[in-house]
Amino acid sequence: MSSNIKFNNVKGTRDILPEEALKWKRAEDVIRKNMANYNYKELRLPTFEHTELFKKSTGEDTELVQKQMYTFQDKGGRSLTLKPEGTPPVARMYLQYGLKNRGSLQKFYYIERMFRQEKPQKARYREFRSFGVEAIGSASAEIDAELIKTALDIMSELDIKGIEVNINSTGCPKCRAEFIKELKKFLEPKLDSLCEDCRRRFTTNPLRIMDCKVDKGKLANAPAPLDFLCDDCKRHFSLLKKSLDYLNVRYVVDRMLVRGLDYYTKTVFEFIHSGLGAQNEIGGGGRYDGLIEFLGGEDTPASGYAVGMDRMLLLMPEIEENEGIDVFIVTLDKESALIGWKLLSQLREKGISADKDYLERSLKAQFREADRQNATWTIVIGEEERKKGVVQLKRMKTGEQKEIPSNIEAIKEEIKC
Repeated sequence: MSSNIKFNNVKGTRDILPEEALKWKRAEDVIRKNMANYNYKELRLPTFEHTELFKKSTGEDTELVQKQMYTFQDKGGRSLTLKPEGTPPVARMYLQYGLKNRGSLQKFYYIERMFRQEKPQKARYREFRSFGVEAIGSASAEIDAELIKTALDIMSELDIKGIEVNINSTGCPKCRAEFIKELKKFLEPKLDSLCEDCRRRFTTNPLRIMDCKVDKGKLANAPAPLDFLCDDCKRHFSLLKKSLDYLNVRYVVDRMLVRGLDYYTKTVFEFIHSGLGAQNEIGGGGRYDGLIEFLGGEDTPASGYAVGMDRMLLLMPEIEENEGIDVFIVTLDKESALIGWKLLSQLREKGISADKDYLERSLKAQFREADRQNATWTIVIGEEERKKGVVQLKRMKTGEQKEIPSNIEAIKEEIKC
């Protein structure tokens, strides 16, 4: 039964075709290599978590929780949410499995799919890919600097140029209280002109107003967190800058920078690129010293970041097409096709990439397919070759052809794969 119904991918999702998958593989390989260099271990996160994990850790009043989460009720009546970010699940895993017992400092990374129901924009999707890096157990600003450097190393190896680093400190709960007090004094006369979300946040979480894209222009002369830092936070931020200077990392201190999630303390940072337009952030992160304790663990310092890979790959230069396969087998009749089928299996068992014709095409069409597959060699088998126990081995680039025994060891030796 035929149907005229046509299906496209769901809005906010994307299909990754083979040629683009090459870029993804390249990026993932570089991430894993660099993370190994820095001694970070890979985690793999569940697709969904209990909704309360994100509400409790990220903040009830954040835009992520208020507007962006994909939340549903399962058949058991539990409220579950497709993960919109990686830090809360990592914190949950750290506590659930007692990972502190493996060492005072635990360093992790992940490459995962995330889900946020927001308006799709340039390289921003509702289902998107992120890599994230978390260091749990150290209060040192050097760890913050190391995290920033890992991201820059990865993007440099991927030949992404023009990355800018913005840093700031939002202070700790002790010194932030005075800042919030002064921020509210500044905002109160402007309250009626703020957007609906910011008017609500004025009471529930004034710091979030600084992260509002709508009202950002109204905060030009607002007090900045840096002006209210306690001595400990000042020392921490000073060491962060010195550590980055020592690593020759260029950065800009953005006095108004805050992150849109409630768990951040002290250090915050962002990676931006002018080539992405108004929404120029590739990723960012910061310190979340209170999150582990807030979720029921001990007082544990921590820091981390995430980078949107869809946006990062948009900035990557194109890479060459796949180099192709080692061997394409061309057969001239049905009996030869059976021999070719067996030889194909033997080649693959020896680690040689190989394929053959499955469409009973002509000799000329099979050679065209070998060209399309960018095969280094073709092996031709016909009636005459069968009788003699040989194959014709042809180097596609030069056209050089020779007759060799049809056994796999002779073939492997000849093509030196």
